[in-house]
Amino acid sequence: MRKPSMTEEQIRDALKAVVDPEIGVNIVDLGLIYKVALNPGKVYIQLTMTSPACPLHNLISRDMEKVLHQTFPDLGSLTIELVWEPLWSPEMMSETAKNQLGWTK
Repeated sequence: MRKPSMTEEQIRDALKAVVDPEIGVNIVDLGLIYKVALNPGKVYIQLTMTSPACPLHNLISRDMEKVLHQTFPDLGSLTIELVWEPLWSPEMMSETAKNQLGWTK
């Protein structure tokens, strides 16, 4: 079995280039990426939004696809699943995101 040519950490690092256009913070630091699973020739990502009413899922998914295919030309199959459980909350943001938004203690 061939090992994947990228790691979960590399995928998450690449996805930091995708910024939520309403909030201005990348989707990884916002805590919107719930899962990254790698199998030979396949990448599966679970993504959520900050609100079920968020209209930007398609735009963000397209940006994710573009960034990942540019960063990893041998990416293979990519599946991005929108999930709502667990429901996103501000506690899921990284300290970097909280600082960017001025949510420091």
